[in-house]
Amino acid sequence: MVERNEAPLGIVYGSDAVASKGVKVVATFPEDSHKKVEYPVAVVEGHNNATVKAFYDYLKGPQAAEIFKRYGFTTK
Repeated sequence: MVERNEAPLGIVYGSDAVASKGVKVVATFPEDSHKKVEYPVAVVEGHNNATVKAFYDYLKGPQAAEIFKRYGFTTK
C-alpha cells in the first residue's frame, strides 16, 4: 500500500523494502522485539528425486545465498 501511495507509512518485511524502489525505510524494530522470520524449505514426501535434490542442494549453496542476500534475506 505504501509503495502504491495508498498509505503514508506502513510496516513491511525488510526483504520487501529491499526489493521496492518506492519504499523508504525510516526506522526498524530491534531484533529482540520479535521472533525471527523464517522461510523453511523441505522436500515433500514422495518427491525425493534427483531433480528435487539438485534444487534443494542449490538453495543451500553459495550462489543461492548470494541471491538471497541481494534481496534482503539471510541464510543459515
